[in-house]
Amino acid sequence: MVTPILEYAVVAVVATAVIWKASGLLERAAENLSVYYGLPAVVQGAVVVAVGSSFPELSSAVISTWIHGEFDLGVSAIVGSAIFNLLVIPALSGILGDGVEADRTLVYKEAQFYMISVSVLVITFALAVIYNPVEGMRLGGSVTRRLALIPVGFYAVYVFTQYQDTMDHDAEAAPGDVEPLKEWAFLAVSLVLIAGAVEGLVHAALGFGEVFDTPSFVWGLTVIAAGTSLPDTLVSVRAARDDEGVTSLANVLGSNVFDLLVAVPAGILVAGTAPIDFAVAVPMMGFLTLATMVVFGFLRTELALSTGESYALLAFYGVFIVWMVLETLDVTGLVPGA
Repeated sequence: MVTPILEYAVVAVVATAVIWKASGLLERAAENLSVYYGLPAVVQGAVVVAVGSSFPELSSAVISTWIHGEFDLGVSAIVGSAIFNLLVIPALSGILGDGVEADRTLVYKEAQFYMISVSVLVITFALAVIYNPVEGMRLGGSVTRRLALIPVGFYAVYVFTQYQDTMDHDAEAAPGDVEPLKEWAFLAVSLVLIAGAVEGLVHAALGFGEVFDTPSFVWGLTVIAAGTSLPDTLVSVRAARDDEGVTSLANVLGSNVFDLLVAVPAGILVAGTAPIDFAVAVPMMGFLTLATMVVFGFLRTELALSTGESYALLAFYGVFIVWMVLETLDVTGLVPGA
């Protein structure tokens, strides 16, 4: 058993390293293009950089569903990534950046639209259970392409609101040292590398599930989630250390909005249809909602995340990890089938 565990661990580490390097290239290209096209900071963080750094999550959903037929694995990876993004990334940004400043636009628009995104995904899964029940599953439903378009439509609304911000933004002149065609090429190469590395993470997660005789979604919540969240971590922490707190937090919220409203439906749009176990999805989404409320509460007080609050978020993520371990060991039973 030791050899397979070591093999899957090496694959996971190497894949994470490739994602890290490729995401650095992607981040640089996305930021240069944002500056070249004169986008405001909040749009740069919430859309351009967020979408770029969320490509690993998008890849995990598509690869898990389309290639491996494991939609639950893709969903768990994205929900786990969203929890990691919400709790760990702002915490590290606050600790390493000696606190993170926010503003009212971030709190009242980005954070609240993100909370709406969580609700939209839960409603989409509920509609699948109600109108497309799956035999043999107590609370199973088949998510079709038509249902997948619901969250995608809400993301279109989100992009529209960001577009309105660009219309009101008075951009500076584009720098002369940015070569857009070259940056687009770097962007394309980085996306290909990330997609290949994510396949390695999915392979490792499925392997760990077989070796330890545990559901694959548990490893999606941990191994894939942590590996695919690395780009968001690097982007947000670097921005926080450069005293760009709004960009740092906007990247986190924008990444999660993209993950929930686009990355999850992407696997379904490619595969055509996918079953979802609502009994598994709801507890995970419930914890994500609770984490969202905690982060929103911290940000609303004085429009900043203090160092003490950052450590509290890390502790809260520790609670999540302990819960997953207890579920795997059958000590708790809040997630059926864990």
